[in-house]
Amino acid sequence: MRTKSKPPQAIAFQGERGAFSEEAARKLAGADAKVLPCACFEDMFRSLKEGRAIGAAVPIENTLAGSVHENYDHLVNFELPIVGETSVRIVHNLIAPKGVPFSKIRRIFSHPVALNQCLDFFAANPQFEKIPFYDTAGSVKMITEEGLTDAAGIASTVAAEIYGARILRKSIESDRRNFTRFFLLRTPDFAKRHPVLGGPNLQWKTSLVFSTRNVPGALFRALSAFALRDLSLTKIESRPLRGKPWEYLFYVDFLGHAGSPNVKNALNHLGEIADFLRVLGCYPKAA
Repeated sequence: MRTKSKPPQAIAFQGERGAFSEEAARKLAGADAKVLPCACFEDMFRSLKEGRAIGAAVPIENTLAGSVHENYDHLVNFELPIVGETSVRIVHNLIAPKGVPFSKIRRIFSHPVALNQCLDFFAANPQFEKIPFYDTAGSVKMITEEGLTDAAGIASTVAAEIYGARILRKSIESDRRNFTRFFLLRTPDFAKRHPVLGGPNLQWKTSLVFSTRNVPGALFRALSAFALRDLSLTKIESRPLRGKPWEYLFYVDFLGHAGSPNVKNALNHLGEIADFLRVLGCYPKAA
């Protein structure tokens, strides 16, 4: 007799175990949540869409590097609702295999964004060669597995613990006001069956995407739908509209619940102006 396979329980994230995205996944879904590392962002979205995961922790913007443009595009293409958000403080550490001292380091591997966020450290240590790698935690995994004796990686404290490495220098980022915001995505069916319930002091955010004709004043009129109802925008991002050169999709985050009367009126107003409109999610605002 065949036994039923267990449904997936993991939260997908991009990178190797110990990546900052894994920290975000546990903040969003619980400290004991199972996780599913994915090689790239598209794999992460696809794993949720195809049922290999029950959620995905998606980095959407960093306070220093800006927006993660690829993931904005995926939000439209995969149609997976946003049900939560969180932010993670990014602390970059110089990590080497055990037994490798700081004086022996000649090469430092990490994600290009992480390398660029540690430029003051590299300016003070010009002897180091910066080598881009696909993932922060992945760089530590690689140098420990290959037993490199002249190399280090830049990654999280958890990455050092997971791969049995040693932190040589802590918090080497140039700006410590370094945070990445993450969305928690679910499937539409999961989001319907497990609605997010709010308490009396919970503040809500709504995310949407729209396009409008490229005519004078079109964007002004679209945004007036929010201004006329005193809705506070927290983020606006434009992305190219494929197939229509020099036209754009506009992504907007604003404070308010999609079910409240003033938000419904704003969406109806915007719907009369926009060529395309989709609500991407309504979720509790991160603390």
